[in-house]
Amino acid sequence: MLGSTDDLAVLALAVVIDLAFGEFPAKFHPTVWIGHSVGVVQRLAPRDGPGALLVGGVVAMALPALWLAAAFFAVQGLQGAHQVAYIIVGALLLKSTFSVKMLHQAAADVRRPLADGDVATARLGLRSLVSRDASDLSPQQTAAATVESVSENIADSICGPWLFFALFGLPGAVAYRVINTLDSMIGYHGEYELLGKAAARLDDLINLIPARLSGLFLVLASGFLPGQRAVSAWRIMWRDHARTESPNAGWTMSGMAGALGIELEKVGHYRLGENTRPVAAKDITQAIRSMYLVSAFALATALALVYGRTQLF
Repeated sequence: MLGSTDDLAVLALAVVIDLAFGEFPAKFHPTVWIGHSVGVVQRLAPRDGPGALLVGGVVAMALPALWLAAAFFAVQGLQGAHQVAYIIVGALLLKSTFSVKMLHQAAADVRRPLADGDVATARLGLRSLVSRDASDLSPQQTAAATVESVSENIADSICGPWLFFALFGLPGAVAYRVINTLDSMIGYHGEYELLGKAAARLDDLINLIPARLSGLFLVLASGFLPGQRAVSAWRIMWRDHARTESPNAGWTMSGMAGALGIELEKVGHYRLGENTRPVAAKDITQAIRSMYLVSAFALATALALVYGRTQLF
């Protein structure tokens, strides 16, 4: 049922599972299975010409719909079987759509060697966070790229799935993750530009609210965290959020830059914040703290929305 109060328990248990255990093994991870389904598209679909654009549009609509339907029937079956079965299995499935602990661990894998002066190891750790070539990045650029990635992922790896679950249940969260996975695999310039154009635009659309809500939460969080400035976070976010190519990524990244009093730059693409001092490993620590407090705000909001949905349906 769309308005089941069991969804409160599903969301709470999913967060506990994530914080306690982190990610599932790859062979049991639904998001990995989603990635395999996108991989089939990559292998079989045309990559240029009108055909690529058409196929990409069909895939951007059909693949999320298929996974949404699978999640819907899974929910119906679990709810029909037993309340406890739905809560436990539903929590496991929901957990696969977001990552708090993994984002912390990935950022920490860069921060630790960077703080010790081991830039080569820090660059290796950065590979799990960004797709850009990190082999020639300076220590400051490595720290900045990590802060950027944590900031951006607050919206699409945490707040977005929770918001879609709160509004549309488990099928909504699964569909969100499929669209996000499609965008991350084919929704970029280069080889898959035409094939992934529809996926990229759809991802932009579904993240319009999560990105802005996450940005507001980040500004709020900066008012509680030592070493951060809420006034600066708001000012820089409002001034610089549109400087990124994505209509969504700039909200949290510029907000983080303002909160920390640093500049985040991807050469040839954007420059956010103000260059008042070099970005350092300590800024990664601050970004992780922000991530957790923003997640707490987002979780409270999602639980409130779930409760409201149970009263309406």
